Amino acid sequence: MNEKRNGRVRRTGKDLFLKLIFSRAMISILLLLLQIILLFATFRWMGRYWQGFLAGCTALSVILVVYIINSDENPAFKLAWMIPLCAFPIFGVASYLFVKTNPGTHQMKERLKKLKKDTEKYLRPDREVLETLEKENSPVRDLSHYLLDYDHMPTYRDTDVHYFPEGEQFFLDVLQQLKRAEKFIFLEYFIIDNGRMWDSILEILEQKAKQGVEVRVMYDGMCSLFKLPYRYADRLQEKGIRARVFSRVIPLLSSHQNSRDHRKILVIDGKTAYTGGVNLADEYINEIELFGHWKDTAIRLDGAAVKSFTMMFLQMWNVSSGEKESYGKYLANSIKARNTSGYVIPYNDDAINDEYVAEGVYLNIISKAKRYVHITTPYLILDYEMENALRFAAKRGVDVKLILPHIPDKKIPFMIARSHYESLLQAGVKIYEYEPGFIHAKSFVSDDDRAVVGSINLDFRSLFEHFEAAVFLYDHPVVSQIEADFAHTLGKCITVTEQYYRQIPLWQRTAGKIFRIFGSLM
Repeated sequence: MNEKRNGRVRRTGKDLFLKLIFSRAMISILLLLLQIILLFATFRWMGRYWQGFLAGCTALSVILVVYIINSDENPAFKLAWMIPLCAFPIFGVASYLFVKTNPGTHQMKERLKKLKKDTEKYLRPDREVLETLEKENSPVRDLSHYLLDYDHMPTYRDTDVHYFPEGEQFFLDVLQQLKRAEKFIFLEYFIIDNGRMWDSILEILEQKAKQGVEVRVMYDGMCSLFKLPYRYADRLQEKGIRARVFSRVIPLLSSHQNSRDHRKILVIDGKTAYTGGVNLADEYINEIELFGHWKDTAIRLDGAAVKSFTMMFLQMWNVSSGEKESYGKYLANSIKARNTSGYVIPYNDDAINDEYVAEGVYLNIISKAKRYVHITTPYLILDYEMENALRFAAKRGVDVKLILPHIPDKKIPFMIARSHYESLLQAGVKIYEYEPGFIHAKSFVSDDDRAVVGSINLDFRSLFEHFEAAVFLYDHPVVSQIEADFAHTLGKCITVTEQYYRQIPLWQRTAGKIFRIFGSLM
């Protein structure tokens, strides 16, 4: 039953349980379990050849361990794979070969590579901006070159930026901007869910489609399991809205389905773009209460840098389709803002790129911080490089602060996050938990001159598995607003100390350390 509290709807545990039991998600889970049972039955049938089969798998596991040790993978991934390979050779070998040889992933990788190569000409860098960076000997000159060379994302000036410290403010602004659309509207979101937020947006989208505005909506396949009705894209098509589901979740064992589209992108007429942590569901605007007060952030760009977000959307839209796209007509609408100072670099990261762009940007900010680096993230599952960078920054006198949730949405990732507390605190990192509820914002801000706002969490899924998007800002007036919001949020937080950590139940601390071993696979 839904309960009302302070004018807001609060979903009870019973409601969520019943929704899950009678959903398509449960059918998919049962089918997956059936496949796992069949796999075990197959292994049992092979028992008559057990000794030879086990010897072969053991030999192959040794070969794979040697291969993994000499690979370029992240050490955390190496450890997470070597444990099952050594302890359970049959299961470990089957799992590793299944993940690494999955044809769906390789096909998507090739399609995306081709798309990026074909569209690179539409995102040529502004030579004047590059020359200015060189002339000023800008401290972000190297990062600008890196994102251009390895992510094909140029650096812009002439872009206005508006920061939204709460999902409610983002929502109201989006409604106003959508009503002004004249040519096209592109939406790409990890989560879309029926409710006040999506219903209000959808009403405008329908009106705009009737007026001749091209409207495209893309959402991740997980929505079809837990949020939206099956074939919801067809319903949108009937309303005149072009709709696409990214990587539908099919009840078949496939590592391809592990790479989700976690991006949040909204583009209007090629002139305005949004990104951040806010999805299109009522918890993000506190219309319903799930885990206390939901704190999230978003950012709006107006001007030249919107071109990159337009291209990001079109690339993802076409990655699973062979249709021809007229890219030029969507990029010609980009405008220059009114002489706004500072640099803006939209960028993205994908699960099938050999370059870890998202982590590279975060590490760059941490390593170059001189006075402070302030971070908000809902999840904290760190690899060695990231944890060491945070610890080293604190040790050399940088004020490193982290804000995390006090009320978690997922228990196991929360326990893993807390398993990092002890070593970070001992190095001088300051940690805070957002007492009113769940903080979903993903932001970095440092030294009053650089910041990142986007969809990228500090965990393995965001940094290495998912498709993500964000904006890097340097010497832009909006950076001070992001830092002011961090300071304001800090006033609502519990300070985590070593004593606070020791008061966490022993079983939770122990479980967090055990689960952390496999954090890279979660």
